[in-house]
Parts: sequence; C-alpha cells; structure tokens
Amino acid sequence: MNRRPRLELRGSSASPEEAAAVIAAVERFMRDTAPPPAPPARRPSPWIRAALLEGVNRDPWGFTG
Repeated sequence: MNRRPRLELRGSSASPEEAAAVIAAVERFMRDTAPPPAPPARRPSPWIRAALLEGVNRDPWGFTG
C-alpha cells in the first residue's frame, strides 16, 4: 500500500525544472518530518497472557459467593 500523496504543482508560472525542485523540496520535508514508523505488534508471552486472564477472572476482594 502506497501512502505517499501524489504531489502536483498547479497554476504556476514556474519552469518544469523549478516545479520539479519545489516538489522535491516538499517531498524531502515530508520525509524529514514524518513520525517514525510504529514497531510491529508483538504477541505477549504466554506467561503475561495467563497472568492477565487470571487477574480478569478473579474477584479482586476474594469473594467466592
């Protein structure tokens, strides 16, 4: 999936070289200021999963009835 926007300079009296330079500068700015990519999602370890499930299935005050 390509998330890059398609940049286009419209209504300008710039030469093709000038327009290309402007677009290149905007693309570089977008790359330089973009947030870092999110780390890949990891599955929790089986120990953490078991602890979370046990904590959810237990009564916090110890009532059994």
